[in-house]
Amino acid sequence: MKKIDELGDWRRTHYSVEITPRLENKRVTVFGWLASIREQGGIVFLILNDKDGMVQVTIHKDRAPNSILEKLKNLSEHSSIGVRGIVKSIKKAPHGAEIIPEEIKILSITQRQPPFSLFGGKMPSIDKRLDIRVIDLRRPKAQSIFKIRHTVLKAIRDFLISKGYVEVSTPKIIATATEGGAALFPLLYYDKEAFLAQSPQLYKEQLVIPFEKVFEIGPIFRAEESRTLRHLSEVISIDVEEAFVSYEDTMKLIEQMIHHVTKTINDKCSEEMELLKHKLMIPKAPFKRLTYDYTIKMLEKEDVIVNWGEDLSTQALKILGEILPEFYFITDWPTAIKPFYIKPKDGNQDICESFDFMHGSIELASGGSRVSSKRLLMKRLKEQGLKPKLFEYHLRVFDYGMPPHAGFGLGLERLMMVLTRQENIREVTMFPRDQFRLAP
Repeated sequence: MKKIDELGDWRRTHYSVEITPRLENKRVTVFGWLASIREQGGIVFLILNDKDGMVQVTIHKDRAPNSILEKLKNLSEHSSIGVRGIVKSIKKAPHGAEIIPEEIKILSITQRQPPFSLFGGKMPSIDKRLDIRVIDLRRPKAQSIFKIRHTVLKAIRDFLISKGYVEVSTPKIIATATEGGAALFPLLYYDKEAFLAQSPQLYKEQLVIPFEKVFEIGPIFRAEESRTLRHLSEVISIDVEEAFVSYEDTMKLIEQMIHHVTKTINDKCSEEMELLKHKLMIPKAPFKRLTYDYTIKMLEKEDVIVNWGEDLSTQALKILGEILPEFYFITDWPTAIKPFYIKPKDGNQDICESFDFMHGSIELASGGSRVSSKRLLMKRLKEQGLKPKLFEYHLRVFDYGMPPHAGFGLGLERLMMVLTRQENIREVTMFPRDQFRLAP
């Protein structure tokens, strides 16, 4: 039985990225997992990885303490270890320095090795990697994606807070649908039927009454039947709602937010983007705005027919992506194919004040001006085959005066696909859920 050491009073003094020549001859303590063990001419090189990168630990077998030589016999890749030793400058090592160990603690030993290399070689399918996702996330490219994701979330949150928006949290167990046709996950809520929320839409609309400007970053759930590269059953939605504005103001807000996010990534994630071999351009506002009518006429010229009142097909979106490989809006959609809470345009009830925010062929967000009249909202519910009685708790709020308002919901995972140039939404989701995957 291989002996495991206790952590004891050892505590980290530095991360790998801090092991540089400026620490020459200083004693440090580092922790991490073993990425590789290599012996060359009586010298053993350990590459230790932590959350910030890697550090080289160099063991000269003719000078190392016997305790370290004994530990070497039990070491295997992916084991967790602690190293205490002296920093020495060496140009060939990561960050220009290595550690000559005085002590090593083995804190865990791997019982099996991953079925694929984390540092190059042929990658197995995404499904096989997802089966051992935590180990897959040790790959530098995978880590880069999620470090960028962290930066994106912080940038969005900071941007919205700086604009005066209040962050809110709404229920994820709800009594009725908020999106009409979207497939719901039912569940037993004590003695009643309930559903997992597929949008915070109605709550965020209500919250503009006391707060005027709100946002939420949280999960939404949709029982997507199809298995595609762009759909999951659970995603993170960035929802924004504001009183006393229209959909035009909301589109401008998105432009400002995307500009801020892309600039922040370029400022703070240059190493991660370089690892992904992707140069992110900061888009210039205003983004192109195409009306629905103009879009279907443009598609007709490409021999793709979309009858007025129909949604855009996968083929239509593919062609759009080839024509417009950039951020843009499709506006003024037919009222009948948008949710009941979207406001029809004055003077033409067949068209509504709505938009889809796009990048190439990918829909990133949907939004618009909202209905603020209770009478009109009840009419819209009936037109879409929904029962106003089921929305009584929401309709009642309108009796107290609902201001004109607008907002949007943006899918974080799809935005991450664009920002990191990934084709499969599962690559930008830590533990994806779809029709066929419920674990890990």
